Amino acid sequence: MIEIEELTKTYGRVAAVRDLTFRAEPGRVTGLLGLNGSGKSTTLRILLGLTRPTSGSARINGKRYRDLDKPLTHVGSVLEQGLSHPGQSGYAHLVTQSLLGGVGRDRVGALLEYVGLEDAATKRTGDYSLGMRQRLAVATALLGEPNVLVLDEPANGLDPPGMAWLREMLRAHADNGGTVLISSHLLAELEQVVDDVVIIGEGRILASGPLSELSGTTQLRVRGSDPVLLAEVFEKAGATVVPASGLLFVSGLTAEEAGDLALAARVAIYELVTETQDLEDVFMTVAHGRMSEAHGRMSEAHGRMSEAEGR
Repeated sequence: MIEIEELTKTYGRVAAVRDLTFRAEPGRVTGLLGLNGSGKSTTLRILLGLTRPTSGSARINGKRYRDLDKPLTHVGSVLEQGLSHPGQSGYAHLVTQSLLGGVGRDRVGALLEYVGLEDAATKRTGDYSLGMRQRLAVATALLGEPNVLVLDEPANGLDPPGMAWLREMLRAHADNGGTVLISSHLLAELEQVVDDVVIIGEGRILASGPLSELSGTTQLRVRGSDPVLLAEVFEKAGATVVPASGLLFVSGLTAEEAGDLALAARVAIYELVTETQDLEDVFMTVAHGRMSEAHGRMSEAHGRMSEAEGR
């Protein structure tokens, strides 16, 4: 199990992560999603003992990473596209990592075959493609037979068969009782394997829960002549409204109800579509909705500053 509790990391006055709390449970694949700069990598680095938190805790099986006995047997990780010495062969890399991690080297040959690198075992990793380096990184993560996997963009560079293999591996690991925490920008690919989703932005949790609850819901996509007035009208009717780039994403109203409300408010409707959300829809709605709020706050602050300067 992975437990993140009230995790905060600041660099001077900048907070990379603020009061982050979530869990990745055994038997489930948890997706950690966020825009660039949202705090995903900072969170994973703290979890793996590469960065110290300012406050809060990040624990694997109840312990901080540095307190784990033989960490490789508890957690396997893929970060920064799987770093390896370019002069070593894939086989030598895995042998070296097994010795450093205090685990047996007897699994090296089987792992190279498992990740599809048996024919490249004696080839220098500096000559590997990005996809091959990713496969080697996954093999390294599996050396100690850990029950927890932490993967940052593990599908980068993989071809379609490689992605299918990765999905099957992650699903099998979770189905056998393991814990998987994965960060990826390939949302359509991620949707096929994750059970739970945590979406963060500006270092805070924006949404979290089982994928089945966050996606699959019906919402309206509305574009009108006065989106601000439309949002006010819809919210007064009890709907949830998220603005994004001139559009309104509306939950809690039928298309007929939204159309009648717009007509009563004398707002022209240019687009009114009922759609079912997938993971990408959920992410874009949540993340970009928060970005719109932030831009609104910045505009208000700039306006107040301009007024003060005018006085």
